[in-house]
Amino acid sequence: MIIPAIDLIDGAVVRLYQGDYNQKTQYEKKPVDVVHDYADQGAKWLHIVDLTGAKDTSKRQLTLIKQMVDTQRMKFQAGGGIRTEADVAQLLDAGVSRVVIGSLAVKEPELVKGWMNKYGPESIVLALDVNIDDQGQRMIATHGWQENSGISLEALLTEFKEVGVKHVLCTDISRDGTLQGSNVALYSNVSGVFPEVSWQASGGIGGLDDIRALRPTGVGGVILGRALLEGKFTVEEAIACWQNG
Repeated sequence: MIIPAIDLIDGAVVRLYQGDYNQKTQYEKKPVDVVHDYADQGAKWLHIVDLTGAKDTSKRQLTLIKQMVDTQRMKFQAGGGIRTEADVAQLLDAGVSRVVIGSLAVKEPELVKGWMNKYGPESIVLALDVNIDDQGQRMIATHGWQENSGISLEALLTEFKEVGVKHVLCTDISRDGTLQGSNVALYSNVSGVFPEVSWQASGGIGGLDDIRALRPTGVGGVILGRALLEGKFTVEEAIACWQNG
C-alpha cells in the first residue's frame, strides 16, 4: 500500500531534512487540500506527523488533524511526541485510526505494551528509526535521532511480539529525505524475520523505480514524503507502480 506522509508545523505543510528543525522546507499547500488531492488520486491512508506537538505536547494540532479526519476521504495514522495515554486517546477520539509511537516504545516499552493491550494492536504503529553500524547492527535512535538507544530493532520487536504488534514503520535514518533509494535489504530481512508484522518502509524514495524495488520485500506499505511534495511523481503513479510494477 502507498501511504503519503505529511509533516505539520503550526498548521503549515513542511519537510525537515534528516529530522532537523533548522533545515525546514515549507510548502504552500494547505493540509486539508492535500487530503483531498491525495484522496482524489486514490490514496487510502495518510501519515501525519505533528511536529509542533512533538516539540510541545500542549500545542498538539488536534483541531487541524480533526479537520483532516472529518473530510472522511481516507484513513489516518498520526503521531509526533506521543508521551502519555491521554495523547493516544486524544488522537483516537479525533478519529485517527492508528496512533504512531516512536521513542516512547524504546524508553518505556511496558507502558506502550499496556496501551497496545488496551486499544488493540491495530490502533498503534511503532515508528522505529534505525542507524545501521559497520557490523550491520540495526540500532534504534530516539529523541529525533539525536540519541542511540543501545537497543536493536530485533530485540525490541521480539519484546513487542508478546502483545501482538501489527504495524511497524521503520526508517533507515541514513536514507531519509535523500531521495537516494530505500534500504531494500533491510526490509526484505525484517519482513522475513517478523512476517506477522505489516512493515511500512520509510526514507529515501526518490522515484518510481525505488517503489518497484520494494515490491518483492514483503513490506505492507511504503511511506512517501518529500518525493510527492517535490513532484518527483504523483500519488496516482505511485499506486499504479505498487500494484502493477
